[in-house]
Amino acid sequence: MQKGVATVAQLSGFDEIIDARTPAEFAEDHIPGAINLPVLDNEQRVIVGTMYKQQSAFDARRLGGALVAANISRHMLEVLKDRPKNWRPLIYCWRGGQRSGSFTTWLRMVGWDACQLEGGYKAFRHLVIAEIERIVPTLDLRIVCGPTGSAKTRVLEALAAQGAQVLDLEDLAAHKGSVLGALPDRPQPAQKHFETQLWARLRTLDPARPVYVEAESRKIGLVFVPEPLIMAMRRSPCVMIDASRDARLEFLVRDYAYLGDDVAALQDKLHRLREHQSHETLARWKTLAAEHALPELFGELIDLHYDPLYRRSQNGNYAAYADAPQVVTDDLSESGIGRLAAAILALEAASAGTPAATS
Repeated sequence: MQKGVATVAQLSGFDEIIDARTPAEFAEDHIPGAINLPVLDNEQRVIVGTMYKQQSAFDARRLGGALVAANISRHMLEVLKDRPKNWRPLIYCWRGGQRSGSFTTWLRMVGWDACQLEGGYKAFRHLVIAEIERIVPTLDLRIVCGPTGSAKTRVLEALAAQGAQVLDLEDLAAHKGSVLGALPDRPQPAQKHFETQLWARLRTLDPARPVYVEAESRKIGLVFVPEPLIMAMRRSPCVMIDASRDARLEFLVRDYAYLGDDVAALQDKLHRLREHQSHETLARWKTLAAEHALPELFGELIDLHYDPLYRRSQNGNYAAYADAPQVVTDDLSESGIGRLAAAILALEAASAGTPAATS
């Protein structure tokens, strides 16, 4: 490999990774741990690009060169001013072109052993897709099933606390998966960033141990589960949480309590069910939302929407669902969820013929 250039296989060999793209590009997705030091900001890139198309390549390069020089200078005087002599950064842009090349040249002139990422973010993106496809078939997945309100995500958290490996897709997607699942304090990531976070999590998992993951549809909010993973999930063994309706309702009211804080937003979410429910039903649900009658609202959602949808989807989507062992509970309190996790681990230990782990 030529001096001053590195490949995606060498990402871990640097003290710091610098994303030289615009803040907008960085926000959509970036290499985990990278910092954003743009050589052109969002507006500057548009100006230079427009000049390139409407005036001339020379005029665009002249202006772009001046802006890039000014931005790199500012980064060196501010963010990078205290980096030591032996600091070794990796710089990337979209394709490993002029933006990261300019930044790398400046840093190397200072005396730092800076490298430019060959192929840029585009090469990293290819790595993420290829690695998801490679890693997924090596994993021993266990699918945690159960109708809405069965506390599946909390059970995953309890499983992790008791030493099990888990893959929490809803946490990576910043969404609870249902029509009411948007989180009040976390916007969903872009599809590319969701996949980057998924790759970062997958590469930490031990293929020799089971990995517990919640049953999901292809789409979690606005993001899609990559095809290799969703297909592997649908072929994997399942374990079924059989919680009583009262326990599920109590859990939903507690877990979704924040929905009552913004009636208009809740009513808007309910309106998205207009293709599945009558006008009369939606009007009644919106009235319950306005009255902050969450127990009554969630009870009707369980009976008229979530449970019928669940019965239609799980049997068809997950091949092992019909034969899944069940863990039964009427308690979805924190302690009850802990006992559910322990029961799931006991089932796994029994099927493997090994003693169950204790938390």
